[in-house]
Amino acid sequence: MGTTRNEAGGRNDRAGGRDRAPRRGVDSDGAPPAIAALDLGTNNCRLLVARPEGESFVVIDAFSRAVRLGEGLGEGVEHSNQLGSAAQNRALKALRICAAKIRRHRVTDARIIATAACRRAVNGAGFIRRVTREVGLQMEIISAEEEARLAVAGCAPLIDPEAEQLLVFDIGGGSTELIWIDMSRTPPGRRVSLIRTLAPTGANGAESANARAAANHIADWISVPMGVSTLHERFVSIADARRRFAAMSEHFEQHLAPFIPYQTERRAALTRRLQIIGVSGTATTFGALHLGLRSYDRGKVDGLWLPRERATELTERMLSLGAGRAADPEFGSEFGGGIGPGRAELMLSGAAILMTILRAWPVARLRIADRGLREGMLYGLLQQRRIAAQ
Repeated sequence: MGTTRNEAGGRNDRAGGRDRAPRRGVDSDGAPPAIAALDLGTNNCRLLVARPEGESFVVIDAFSRAVRLGEGLGEGVEHSNQLGSAAQNRALKALRICAAKIRRHRVTDARIIATAACRRAVNGAGFIRRVTREVGLQMEIISAEEEARLAVAGCAPLIDPEAEQLLVFDIGGGSTELIWIDMSRTPPGRRVSLIRTLAPTGANGAESANARAAANHIADWISVPMGVSTLHERFVSIADARRRFAAMSEHFEQHLAPFIPYQTERRAALTRRLQIIGVSGTATTFGALHLGLRSYDRGKVDGLWLPRERATELTERMLSLGAGRAADPEFGSEFGGGIGPGRAELMLSGAAILMTILRAWPVARLRIADRGLREGMLYGLLQQRRIAAQ
């Protein structure tokens, strides 16, 4: 749950709504009170504020800023296990903006979470206390399993009801989560609802009986301790793009070995009935490049089906440009302007992860999701409200 404080340091509206009970059911304009989800990751700080609408919601405000909390993961958190002071200050600055938005929209229920960088850093818990003290937001560090479940739940509207198996991958800055859902025993008309119900409903992974039942459909999940930033840092010394790509791909695939769907002899059979959804900046950037967008358009990318052959073509184009071109501000122009310089530097490592997944499970196409963790948190908050109203 989240807490905001006024400028004088006194307690203001609690995001959980307990301090202002009359607003629990209906806001002053007759609409349901707003809910919010905030995700502080290795690279970005992202917020969604939404109004409940039936079993779903309508986003009324959003915020995203690159804060690079895990800056220099290959040299910092991975080796010294410390979040740097400058990175913390960037994150705190973004979080203050988020807290102001939460207050302005009179949010009554919120989930405010941190992921891989804070999980791994020895001073991660100390940073969370600093967020509470200086910003007034009560943030929690969630487990890798909960992160994976929330990402899947957020993708519920993109589920193909005819698919019997579902693989969702979320490529972050410091880790990559994969989760496999067996939907074969669920009627097609109920599969979207099944996925939405996977979202834990409260802080510290609290979940409803329905969420626990839905979790029984999880065949396996894995959190690979590397994302676009950490993989890039690990292999940046290899100058040749193709050699670097091959090394990154091999290293990532080695970490898939414990994942049961990767081990199984039935992998080919399962792939024939499999839908893959990609949740990450890597996936959405591939979608934008596929469409040739000069500037990013979420409405065109979210839900896009990307053919595997096209993903292969785009990766080959990156490799042909060479690893050195990624640091060039003009790199994105080679793709019609669809990649900013900050994202371009990490695209080769992201492509190595994405293409490794597609080699392991060679579906004809994957679906791109510009949604996931935050939307999953919002679905969990909606479930929590429904349970409280019973």
